[in-house]
Amino acid sequence: MKKTLIVVDMQNDFIDGSLGTKEAQAIVEEVKKKIELYQKNGEEIIFTRDTHTEDYLNTNEGKHLPVEHCIAGTEGWRIADGLEVPNAKYVDKPAFGWLGWDTFDFEEVELVGLCTDICVVSNALIIKAAYPEINVTVDAGCCAGVTPETHRAALETMKMCQINVIGE
Repeated sequence: MKKTLIVVDMQNDFIDGSLGTKEAQAIVEEVKKKIELYQKNGEEIIFTRDTHTEDYLNTNEGKHLPVEHCIAGTEGWRIADGLEVPNAKYVDKPAFGWLGWDTFDFEEVELVGLCTDICVVSNALIIKAAYPEINVTVDAGCCAGVTPETHRAALETMKMCQINVIGE
């Protein structure tokens, strides 16, 4: 069975940039190990990038979260050093969840990354809705939320929606 790893928004701005946290910094090495495992096994790896434009603060999201982040082409938008691997695919998403997942041929999916309580949960739920019969897993040990409390709440929400949560 073909497995796909989706590495959600492991971008500089979410790790140690404008929206960085110590929890995000703490998972980088574990995410790197997970990526290396999938790469060694020849499995599909997809990186998502939260992608905004210079007018971010004028957007609906920018009005609710008035912190410039992940502006396309900036250092904060880039995937953290040491995580990218050859042959990975990239999805530049303008919002929390990406609605194009149904264009992939998934058999089994695992998600890791940032932020558990915003983009990870959004994409996990979209994928589960698009592919209700496949296993969708989130590795909690390779995710971090805006706060530890909202991280845990998102994990509980995903469990209730039949998403496998491992690594707690």
